[in-house]
Amino acid sequence: MRTLRWKLYAALGAAAGTTAYLAGAGLPVGVLTALLVPAAVLTAPRFLRAAVVGATTPGARERAPQADMSGTEFEDYVAAIARTCGVPVIMTSITGDWGVDLIIGHRPHRLAVQCKRRSRPVGAGAVQEVVAGAPMQDCTRTMVVTNHQFTPAARKLAELHGCELVGGADLPRLRSTIRRLTQPTSS
Repeated sequence: MRTLRWKLYAALGAAAGTTAYLAGAGLPVGVLTALLVPAAVLTAPRFLRAAVVGATTPGARERAPQADMSGTEFEDYVAAIARTCGVPVIMTSITGDWGVDLIIGHRPHRLAVQCKRRSRPVGAGAVQEVVAGAPMQDCTRTMVVTNHQFTPAARKLAELHGCELVGGADLPRLRSTIRRLTQPTSS
């Protein structure tokens, strides 16, 4: 199969060179055409395949960075965003955290954050966990962050308790939300 392919490339080169010479391009251009056309045909499939793959691969702004993360990686992602706000971030242990994954900010304006990386809407349980765990972690404000959306029950419960909800569509505004919630309240 390999020898047949090389014979086809050689025949293509000879045909391209002969055609260029007979078209009046001259002998040096005909020989150059005979060498370059098979080389172009050899590299074109790779180039075309790469161009198609590149065109179909979503860019950094087209694809959410949290799409392929695990739950722990999602917590790290949210913590990294919080650190860019210039506030301290404490990542709680996996067990015994009372439903609080991250503690963001300085006392007395600390923010308790529950991170949920899910493939379906997040329910009221996440809001219950972070609202109940916030006083145990000495936090005055609460937030639930997810890569998805929230159920109506979660939205209603969050509204009753003053818990901030940041869903998938709101993730680009997470940084400004954290800044707003960790600022001292004016009294």
